[in-house]
Amino acid sequence: MLEKLGEALRNATKKITNAIFIDKSLIDSIVRDLQRAMIEADINIPLIKELSDKIKKAAANERIKEIDKKEHIIKLLHDELIAILGEKKQIKLQEKQNRIILLGLYGAGKTTTIAKLGNYYAKRGKKIALVGLDVHRPAAKEQLKQLAEKNKLNYFINFDENDAVKTWKKIEPKLKDYNVVLVDTAGRHTLDKKLILEIKGLSISIKPTEVILVLPADIGQAAKKQAQEFREAVDISGVIITRMDSSAKGGGALTACKEVNAPIYFITTGEKINDLEEFDPESFLSQLLGMGDLKSLLEKIKSITDGKKQVKMLKPGKLSLDDVIEQVKSMNSLGGFEKIKSMIPGFDSAKIPESMLEYQEAKIYKWEHIIKSMTSEEKTNPEILEKQTSRIRRIAQGAGVANSDVRALIKQYKMLNDMIKSSSSFDPEKPMSQKQIMKLAKKFGKKKMMRF
Repeated sequence: MLEKLGEALRNATKKITNAIFIDKSLIDSIVRDLQRAMIEADINIPLIKELSDKIKKAAANERIKEIDKKEHIIKLLHDELIAILGEKKQIKLQEKQNRIILLGLYGAGKTTTIAKLGNYYAKRGKKIALVGLDVHRPAAKEQLKQLAEKNKLNYFINFDENDAVKTWKKIEPKLKDYNVVLVDTAGRHTLDKKLILEIKGLSISIKPTEVILVLPADIGQAAKKQAQEFREAVDISGVIITRMDSSAKGGGALTACKEVNAPIYFITTGEKINDLEEFDPESFLSQLLGMGDLKSLLEKIKSITDGKKQVKMLKPGKLSLDDVIEQVKSMNSLGGFEKIKSMIPGFDSAKIPESMLEYQEAKIYKWEHIIKSMTSEEKTNPEILEKQTSRIRRIAQGAGVANSDVRALIKQYKMLNDMIKSSSSFDPEKPMSQKQIMKLAKKFGKKKMMRF
């Protein structure tokens, strides 16, 4: 997804930085590569031309010194791409009940996105209710029911009523105690008059605090037309872009939202319930440029980890072996190391063999058996095992593993614990500073992190 564009941006930055002189042939070469990559990413042609013209104009400006010109062009490229992606805007939940309607055509992924959004807010302490008002698509109600039950989310569905507004009126009195009410609506192959009338009728009855369009990343330039039609028909407040993990080009959907002045609230990046991220243009561009994005990584960790466990995990000196297993399992829930390495500065180029990822799964299974053979004291204070061979032998026999397997687990524990202690000022509610990141990177390095 947008890999070629990211590569073109990284190459452009390198060419400008390494150039002795910024001459016309260099700029023409950079602009040509960027244009090709942006066209392949489905970004709107007028936007591409506008960016190209601005780069050429900046390069031709003789008032700017040669050294300053490099920085100026790189900053211009960054700022213009951020402008194309739009401003970061979040859904601001009100103290009173929030009613959020999700709209979209067939196949956009509304129902699965409803569940992901419900899970997202539930993890943040909100009392969630999912409401099924897709009365036309066969099995839509059953799909929402299954997703809600699987992820322990409250839901309200009337299987007997086939009128969306009547269904809402029957369900509404039951929703008084819920902070966030997420409403799934019907789709169509196109935004026809019947769908518009149904959506308008629901808006009058529900009085939503947010009306969100669900837009798939793989529809290319058609995204602009679809976003415009919905915007004109029902005045959407924002967009969620789905399927950003696929081979879809994505640029069309991303830039369409900016062009119709509809902010992107979230993107979905996979099939799992936690594969939903707040859209931050700065973070998104940072990943494209191969610079990582620790802020988004921490947000993903929050989305799968209970708040109390996070504080316990991140409080220096309080890490147990049970916490180690919890965190490694959480990493797998995030999609494994291969999926999140792009968020870690310097790790994007690391090639992780599939055999290594399979080995990690087997290692977790073995670790769990080892920990089950330990006493409570040993789990809480694994340091006592380091010089006590008799304890290690007893644990290994109980778990059916070699002594070296027990020692390997203790070694991993020490590494993770040292990392946390090395950042004693780390606040789980705030992203790490550049100083903290550099300190950890210098101490532990890529090879040690990959071994873990």
